[in-house]
Amino acid sequence: MSTRKPSAPADRRRLIVYATLGVVLIAIVVAVGLAQRNAIPKAASEAPIEAKLKVGDTAPNFSVATNAGPFDLSQVNEPVLLEVFATWCPHCQRETATLNDLATKYGGKVAIVAVSGSPQAMNGSDPESQSDVNAFGQQFSVRYPLAYDPDLKVAQQYLKGGFPTLVLIDKNKKVAWIKDGEVQEPELVKAIRGVM
Repeated sequence: MSTRKPSAPADRRRLIVYATLGVVLIAIVVAVGLAQRNAIPKAASEAPIEAKLKVGDTAPNFSVATNAGPFDLSQVNEPVLLEVFATWCPHCQRETATLNDLATKYGGKVAIVAVSGSPQAMNGSDPESQSDVNAFGQQFSVRYPLAYDPDLKVAQQYLKGGFPTLVLIDKNKKVAWIKDGEVQEPELVKAIRGVM
């Protein structure tokens, strides 16, 4: 039985094939990683919509179905604190504690409602859905009305470049205050007291 040694050109070709496969695999892993990293905006300043709304404008009317029943801005007689949020947004997730506290303090004096404003779900890869908004409400123990807006109509009217966008609407349906990004409770309380 004779042992034949493979020729040098065959070894070289095999090495080139393995090296090429290695480079292709690395390129695929990098491409997938970049695509997932860029799949959804992560910062409050990266929201996809920028409404032209400003303080003093008449608030655009909207009606949504919330987990607490229908909400129609035209039918509300007290000031309204509207939050346009994204379930994946860490700022929105943390803001729930502040809004829960405000809902307790100002219940019956200020209507608080939060409306989804992003097409991406909390996991960052699926599309937003009613069940995603429900899961957000359960996970963060939300005690104010939440609405899923599949057409993003409220976001198109109110979102000011960042999640969350908070808009305070006075009794006369005028925009009294707007802010995007995470807002601390003392600032929100000051804005609410200004419209009461």
